[in-house]
Amino acid sequence: MPTSQPEESRSIDDHATPDALLHSAPAQGVTPEDLVMAAGRDITPATLAWARRKLETEGHAAVEKLLP
Repeated sequence: MPTSQPEESRSIDDHATPDALLHSAPAQGVTPEDLVMAAGRDITPATLAWARRKLETEGHAAVEKLLP
């Protein structure tokens, strides 16, 4: 069953979001808390330590691997 709407049922204001606005990364740097939450884990001292290590070794790519 197709999920897209036929052209005639779309609103005049309905338009595609420009690619430049579609991103998963925050404008600021990624924090360990951001990385833990993106991984779907609870924030604990152990998961924060894991996230700090990931950010130190992988940098911003660590969150992009979770949220492409």
